[in-house]
Amino acid sequence: MAKYSTGRGGGGGDGDSCELCGRSSTKLRRANVSGADLLVCPDCAPHDDSKHEGTGDSSGGGGSDGEPNRKKRAAQRQAKMYDQAKGDSKHWERKGTNYEKDRLPYLVSDYGDVVAAARQDAGLTVEELAAELDADESDVEAVEQGRATRAGVGGSLVRAIEERLGVTLVDE
Repeated sequence: MAKYSTGRGGGGGDGDSCELCGRSSTKLRRANVSGADLLVCPDCAPHDDSKHEGTGDSSGGGGSDGEPNRKKRAAQRQAKMYDQAKGDSKHWERKGTNYEKDRLPYLVSDYGDVVAAARQDAGLTVEELAAELDADESDVEAVEQGRATRAGVGGSLVRAIEERLGVTLVDE
């Protein structure tokens, strides 16, 4: 029988030659090689995809030994944990996400130092500036420390600080 035969044509798949390498053998067995059901010799048996997956079937479902299946299971566990922590993921479809609401603009480099220096020049403490702007002290501190993005500070606070202190923080 010819190399790479599926075992379904010509000789009926019951020959004595490996359908992968063509070598004659009396110990042929069925193997799934790249989706084809072949009769293979013991030397070609390691190419059996179903054996690598650990299940012996050709469905690609895999078992616990296969690398792709281990990664797939890890991804499924991660998704399940995320869904359990956040509730079902349909909330993104129902509520959507409003990225435009009080979006933080691009800021000049060293904006934190600019704010701290301008606040001190104005003779204000962080607490006083926050009270004047009706903002949380922690948000004003986050801007001064250059971590406005990580703290989730809104663009409206940055604009208010710019206006109150007469500085430019937004890189337009």
